[in-house]
This record gives sequence, structure tokens and C-alpha cells, in this order.
Amino acid sequence: MSDQIKFIVDNLNKEPFRKNYNLITFDSLEPMQLLQVLNDVLAEIDPKQVVDIREEMPEQTAKRMLSLLGILKYKPPGNATDMSTFRQGLVIGSKPVIYPVLHWLLQRTNELKKRAYLARFLIKLEVPSEFLQDETVADTNKQYEELMEAFKTLHKECEQLKTSGFSTAEIRRDISAMEEEKDQLIKRVERLKKRVETVQNHQRMLKIARQLRVEKEREEFLAQQKQEQKNQLFHAVQRLQRVQNQLKSMRHAAADAKPESFMKRLEEEIKFNFYMVTEKFPKELESKKKELHFLQKVVSEPAMGHSDLLELESKINEVNTQINQLIEKKMMRNEPIEGKLSLYKQQASIISRKKEAKAEELQEAKEKLANLEREVSVKTNQTREFDGTEVLKGDEFKRYVSKLRSKSTVFKKKHQIIAEFKAEFGLLQRTEELLKQRHENIQHQLQTIEEKKGISGYSYTQEELERVSALKTEVDEMKGRTLDNMSEMVKKLNSLVSEKKSALAPVIKELRQLRQKCQVSKFDLLYFCILSCSDVLKLREKQKAVRESHGPNMKQAKMWRDFEQLMECKKQCFLKQQSQTPMGQVIREGGEDRLVL
Repeated sequence: MSDQIKFIVDNLNKEPFRKNYNLITFDSLEPMQLLQVLNDVLAEIDPKQVVDIREEMPEQTAKRMLSLLGILKYKPPGNATDMSTFRQGLVIGSKPVIYPVLHWLLQRTNELKKRAYLARFLIKLEVPSEFLQDETVADTNKQYEELMEAFKTLHKECEQLKTSGFSTAEIRRDISAMEEEKDQLIKRVERLKKRVETVQNHQRMLKIARQLRVEKEREEFLAQQKQEQKNQLFHAVQRLQRVQNQLKSMRHAAADAKPESFMKRLEEEIKFNFYMVTEKFPKELESKKKELHFLQKVVSEPAMGHSDLLELESKINEVNTQINQLIEKKMMRNEPIEGKLSLYKQQASIISRKKEAKAEELQEAKEKLANLEREVSVKTNQTREFDGTEVLKGDEFKRYVSKLRSKSTVFKKKHQIIAEFKAEFGLLQRTEELLKQRHENIQHQLQTIEEKKGISGYSYTQEELERVSALKTEVDEMKGRTLDNMSEMVKKLNSLVSEKKSALAPVIKELRQLRQKCQVSKFDLLYFCILSCSDVLKLREKQKAVRESHGPNMKQAKMWRDFEQLMECKKQCFLKQQSQTPMGQVIREGGEDRLVL
């Protein structure tokens, strides 16, 4: 107990209380002052509790404190009997009651502040079911629940941001980086605008692009709206199936009913109503009358002060002492008959309490059944407006539910994986932006240094050299690949030529045999063979050479035509020599032929 008081005094002397107590002065506080200290601690947790308890009725003070302690989830020690003692001690400012409460509150002040703040928005207001039948009340209650869920989400995001470790310096740096990036984007947009203005019909193209963007956004909105309508339709179909299933089960139960079951049910209901009318309701009425009489008596009496409460407490203690003495005297007598009677009375009271509890449970069950019957009647009227569809039965519905659960589990896992990927993507994207910004800053610093040193453009030249070197490497690789392809093509052409040669070998042999007979046409045949070989040997290098040396080829073609004319001339000369008397002598010297007449 001393450690508890020391902890309370130490915390009350600190901020924000500054009570300046010691163990003696705190322990010597009067009950009213102790209650004020407790109220100050509660006011630090919830500012709405700032009240001077001297200006407030004791019952209101106790009710207010008990309500807040219930919200803060304070659990007094003991059972229900101790709860009444706790309430009474809270009203009179009893130290054994106040000290544990102060110790518990001061141990977790920050946590309780958060809980009290959240309680203002998250304690749900229970609306009776009969009021929810009104559409306006139901819509308002639905909006209230949606706002509560939205508050939960926003509070969770706020807590995550608080614990994420972002500092104001980092946020400012990010803001400055984003502003610089914004300026760069504005400059880039201006450059693009100037470049676009030179294009013909750029206004029309911009208008078409704007219309395309609007249509894409509209398409996304319509797709989202379509998905929402599909979900609503799916839920409506599910509700309809459930209601139809309930309707079928009720019709089945009504069809299987027998007069004996109805009579038995009516007898049970009559017995229950008889018990309620003859025993339960009269007792409740009597207790309510006593409570009303007691409250009227309390209202008629003047307001009690602290001294009156102390006097009343002393009287209660005296009466409790007398009761204990009478119980001890009764136990000293130890009369067996009275002991048996007390045992029987105790058993009878237990049975009576159980009976009352079961009656209350039965009454609540009947009320729930009536509410469900009203809901079924409403759903029945709604189902009459729809066409009849097949309703899933017991086993089929269970299988359908199990399949939905498995799909839901898979969906949650996939959704979690997607969320992780999105988070990682956002982190990588942000890292890329920061690296780009850092690169641009370094480039700017490098340009400044180059200008100071008088070597402006050195880094750009170095980058261009590296780029050209890389391009040269790529070109060399392409050349290597081209040479390999050409060598393969040459091999293929050589094999094709060899095949053609093998195919032409019989023809050549035959031509050799007929050469003497067809000397007149040997030059034409030679020309034909050269042309056929030229068709086969179409290499890529020859095509390139033809493109590059068109003029020399034309000259060569002219020379070839001249050669043909020369050969034709020799042919005519030879024919004339064979048919006529030789008119001269042909002399060959130095690779030349001369005709001497």
C-alpha cells in the first residue's frame, strides 16, 4: 500500500498536476479533497470532466466518474457485492477505493487519453429495432455507422503515419524536391508546346487527345459503376434466396404441423402466461412500487451533505454489525429443524431465481421470434414481386458457403500479396525519383565546376564518346554477325553450284561430243552457260558491288558486246576462208593475229 501511495504522490507532483504533496499531506486529505484529486486526474484524461465537485451533487459525481471509468475499462476487484461497495466508496471518497483507481489511472495516462478520445466517436448509440423500421431513421443510422467506420480507417492511417518515422525535415526536403521537379516539368511542357506549335493541325490533335482522355475516364467510371451494380445484384439475389429458403422452411413446418403439437404448444404458452401474470409481474410491480416509494422519499428529503453521508455510513455499519451478531447467535443455537427449513428455503429461492431467469430468457426469445416473424412477413411480401428462382438447400448451401470461404481466403492472400507489391513498387518508384533528382543535381554541379575550370562541355563530350564507342561495339558485333551469315550463304551457294554442276555434267559431256558438229553455235552456248552460272552465283557481295560499280559494269557490258561483234566478225571471216580461195596468210605474233595478203 505504501508503494502505491508513493507512486501516486510522485506522479501527482509532476507535470501537469503539480500538487506538491508528500506522503503525510496526501494521506491526510479529506474525502472531498481526495475526490477532487481523482476528478483532476480524470479531467487530464478527458477534458469534459473539468468540474468543481463542491458545486455538483454526489450522485451526479459518482455517476459521471463511474461512466468514464466504464469507458476506460477499469475493473474493480471482487464480485457483484464488491461492486456495490465500490460505488458506495466512490460516493463517500473512501481511500481503499480511491487509491487503486488513482494508481491505475496514473500508470497508463497516455493510453487512457487515447481511449477517452476514441470513445467520443466509437461508442455506438443503440437504436431500438422498432425505430429502425422507419426509413429515415434507418438511413441516418446507416450513415452514422459508415461515418464511424470511416473514422476508424482515418485514425488507423493517422497512427501509421505517426509511427512511420517521417520527420518534418524529410517532408520539407521532399516538398522542395517536388517543387524543383514541378519547375522542370513546367519547362519541359513549355518546350513541348513550342515544338507542337510547329506541327500542322496541332489544335485539332490536342482537342482529340483531350476528348480521348475524357472518354477513357468516363469508361473507367462506367466500368466501376457496372461492377458496383453487379455486386448489388449479387447481394440482392442472395437475400432473395435466403428469404425464399426461410419461406419454404416455414411452409414445410406449417404443413407438417399436427393438432396435438398445436395443443401442446398452447398449453405451454398458457402455463407461461399464467406464471407471468400470477408470479413474475406482481413481483416486478411490487419491486417497482418500492423503488418508486424510495425515490419519492429521497426526492422529498433535503440534499445530504458530507456530514450526513458520514452519519449514514456509521448507521449502515452499526446495522451490519447487528446483522452479523444475529447471524452468529442463530448459528450458536444450531437448531436442526430451522437448519433444514433454511436449507429448503435456500433451495426454493434458488429454484425461484432460476425460474425467473428462464422466464426472462423465454420472454426475450419470444420477442426475438416476433421480430423475426415480422421480418419474414416483410421479406415474403418482397419475394412476391420477384419471379421464383431455385433456392439452395441445406447441403448445397453449406457447400456453397465453404466454397465462398475458400475463395475468400485465397482472395485475402492475393490481396495481401498485391498490397505488398504495390508498397514495394511505390518505394522503388520513390527511390527512382530521388536518384533522378540527385543525378540532375550532380549534373548541374558538374556543369558549374566545368564552367569554373574553363572546360565547359567536357562531361557531355565524354558521354558522347562513350556512346559512340558503345555504338561502334554494336556495329562491330553486327558486322561479325553479318560476315557469319555471308559465310553461311556462300557455303550454301557453293553447295548449290556443286549440285548444279553435277546436274550439268551430262549436258556438258554431250556438248563436248557435239562441239565439232556445232562450232557455229559454241559462242552462244558459252554465253548461255555464263548466264546460267551468273543466276546461281548471286551473292550478297556481288549485289553490293553491282550497286557500287554500276558504271564499270555498263562499260564491261559494252566491252562484252564489242567482244560479241569481234567474234561474229571472226566467224564470218572463218566462213569466208572455208568457202573461198585463200587470199592471204594469217600470221600470229605476240598473241596477235595478222592477215597478210
